[in-house]
Order: sequence, then C-alpha cells, then structure tokens
Amino acid sequence: MIRSELIQKIADENPHLQQRHAERIVNTIFEEIIAAMARGERVELRGFGAFSVKRREARTGRNPRTGEQVEVEEKHVPFFKTGKLLHDRLNGHTE
Repeated sequence: MIRSELIQKIADENPHLQQRHAERIVNTIFEEIIAAMARGERVELRGFGAFSVKRREARTGRNPRTGEQVEVEEKHVPFFKTGKLLHDRLNGHTE
C-alpha cells in the first residue's frame, strides 16, 4: 500500500471527511513521526510497533568494487520493531 492508497482508504471509510482532510491527517501523522525521530525520540503505536533511531558507530568498510578500505562515518538509522498484535497477525495467530 502506498500513501495515496492509504489516504483513499481513510476517505472511503469516513464519508464525512473530504479527501483533502484525509490527506492532511495522513501527512500530519507521518510528519510528527519523522519530527519525533529527528529529535531522537521513540514513537510507539500500541499493537502496531515502535519507531526508534539507532546509532551506528564509525567503522572501516570496504569498497565492493575495488576492495579498497574506506572510512564509514557514524550515522543514525531508523529502526522499527513490530508490536505483539502485528507480529501475531503476520504469523497467523488470531485470538
């Protein structure tokens, strides 16, 4: 599912909302998740999962083409851990 399909699904299931309002809701949610993660905060959506930022140490890597060693800077990467409800649903466990 892509963002536009999510917006359409929300608009279809909530006839009192206009499409542009559903789009604003989806964009606001994504923007807030991104802003919180940029501040280094963890975002938890109960039953769905948690978004966080992990720090990767600087290291010496290798250029795959030449085999030459290169220095890779420290970086921060997004991380998502599924919640129990999502994990169970993906694995066919229903209650």
